[in-house]
Amino acid sequence: MPDSGAGYRGGVASDPHLTVTAPRADPRAVALVLHGGQERSQAPVPWTSPAYLRMLPFALQLRADTRGDLAVAVVRFRVRGWNGAEMSPVADATWALDRLVQRFPGLPIGVLGHSMGGRTALRVGGHPAVTAVAGLAPWLPPREPSAQLAGRSVLLVHGMADRLTDPAATAGFASRLRDEGTPVRFVRIPGEGHAMVRRAHRWHRLASGFLQEELLGAPRSSYETALEGED
Repeated sequence: MPDSGAGYRGGVASDPHLTVTAPRADPRAVALVLHGGQERSQAPVPWTSPAYLRMLPFALQLRADTRGDLAVAVVRFRVRGWNGAEMSPVADATWALDRLVQRFPGLPIGVLGHSMGGRTALRVGGHPAVTAVAGLAPWLPPREPSAQLAGRSVLLVHGMADRLTDPAATAGFASRLRDEGTPVRFVRIPGEGHAMVRRAHRWHRLASGFLQEELLGAPRSSYETALEGED
């Protein structure tokens, strides 16, 4: 089910683009997938955007692994940038979550995001419908808020060769969540860069296994080998 924007202003869609795949009429939970972007840009996000396309294999993995138990939604943001106090992707992700709640009332939602999308996933983790958040190589500037994640389960994964976002910042954020009593797993992937391509299968298994465990009650044993190196 694609939900296109209602219109365009200056080449930018008035709403994000949301695609939902629900093979069964009665899914048990929902996953929302968020792509990365840039610190500042008002340029529209085309469907050919590498950041957007990089997240489609995660959605495919979730669909294949859950066989209809999980409705999988992918949002394409209106613009490429975070844009300071405007926090453009946060508004878009919140819009998507509200749409998903309308379509799947009462179902738990997990949010998965990469880079800027990882920061966005953590920001919208306080949405009432969200129970689990996975941030992959998240962009986490100093003083990034964490209180909104109370009561959620969190997975953070970072490649140790990442030169675009800081694995040390992710480790520090994970430590802060632990201090606050939020359940969090932090997985380091040696030699992996920001694009998540050298060990792509491990990234996919980690994200899918975590969301299956948290949203559907699947056993952790289904992805324990991917968790090797977990702190």
